[in-house]
Amino acid sequence: MIVMKFGGTSVANFEAITRTIFIVGGKLDQKPIVVVSALSKVTDALYKISDAAASRDKALTAELIDQLRQRHYNLVRELLEHSPALQQEALGKVGEICDSLESLANAICAVGELSDRNKAIIISNGELLSSTIICYAMNSKGIKTHFIDARKMMITSDSYLKGEPILEEITSRVPKIVEQAYEGAAAVITQGFIGSNLQGEQTVLGRGGSDYSASLIGMAVDAERIEIWTDVDGVRSADPRRVANTKYLEKISFEEAAEMAHFGAKVLHPLTIEPAVKKNIPLYVLNSMNPSGKGTAILQSEYIEDGVKSVSFKENIRVINIFSMRMINTSGFLRRVFEIFSENKVSVDLISTSEANISVTVDASEKIDKVVQQLSEFADVIVDDDKSQVSVIGKNIVRLNGMLKKTFAPLKKCNVYMISQGASFVNISFVVDREELNDVVNQLHYHLFENPDAEVM
Repeated sequence: MIVMKFGGTSVANFEAITRTIFIVGGKLDQKPIVVVSALSKVTDALYKISDAAASRDKALTAELIDQLRQRHYNLVRELLEHSPALQQEALGKVGEICDSLESLANAICAVGELSDRNKAIIISNGELLSSTIICYAMNSKGIKTHFIDARKMMITSDSYLKGEPILEEITSRVPKIVEQAYEGAAAVITQGFIGSNLQGEQTVLGRGGSDYSASLIGMAVDAERIEIWTDVDGVRSADPRRVANTKYLEKISFEEAAEMAHFGAKVLHPLTIEPAVKKNIPLYVLNSMNPSGKGTAILQSEYIEDGVKSVSFKENIRVINIFSMRMINTSGFLRRVFEIFSENKVSVDLISTSEANISVTVDASEKIDKVVQQLSEFADVIVDDDKSQVSVIGKNIVRLNGMLKKTFAPLKKCNVYMISQGASFVNISFVVDREELNDVVNQLHYHLFENPDAEVM
């Protein structure tokens, strides 16, 4: 059994879905569990609907819902043009989902209040719509496909918009539900991103959570492999939107992939790796627009050579510097600092400490006012904005001769505010001014990948 997850660009329109069905059709002997995202840009549209409803803008809410409805109706008509009976049935199902969305949005408009619970319900509709349509389309192509409601499998905490998966419930439920759905079927299809809590209330895993869903399902059924189908030929040595001459990576380790995802690479959701690691299930990043391509295999570290694999970055971060003489020879100081971050649910990326100073980085989107206020009660706090974090990632990179020299060569003319080395020897990270990011990333990539033998001055 394999899990095949298709992202929004892989199910964006008639052509993309037709390719996706062709890809799935070639894997039927491996009993695929197909996991799909919403159509490209649909989740963004659903967020706009929720905002318009909360603002009591009835006209805009109605307009956005009608656009959403018509896009999915048109897709059904295209995909099922030669299957009139299935087309009518699919149009009815799509209509039911859109009617339910409209009723909820109208109720929110009436009171002008949007709860997290209702927002989760609204933004879940994209996956329900896409999986419903693709299920009918697969059946029309002769692939007997059964529909699974992910909300019965993906059980999470009570956090409606950032549900934490409850692994015991998921591993208990998924195999039975998949086995039942496979009775008389050649494939099954379900949704990424969405789930429910133990009370049956709808939740979501957070933006980009479809990869995570697929990996959790793969873990639960002991899948042979997990395939993440996207719109790029696997993982590359840097973001091709920033660097012109990026290199294709045939294989990387779980640890390297996790570091890349956490430190800014967009190919995988950062949490995707963990469930696969638990069961040692190979992950493959593949391109639905180039199905014959090899993609990138993500495997155990023992199968991966030492060496640098990627230059990743987070463009917009803050550095928080915490200084206090009380730190010196004082136990419990670090604990209190990080308790404050934890209490305020602010995630820290990099950490650097000295005798009387702690520096940490956080994403610029994090709300840190309360953190700064609480820290200032016992320390001097300085926040530096408009910074970027750059990470050089690879297996055992700090043990490679000349690696540190090549890493820091491009930094001679710019300020470096912080340096952090991972204890696993998988990454070296540093912080620079945001305006320097593009030049630093390109220079780093040149020295490490494009001309690695060049003399570094």
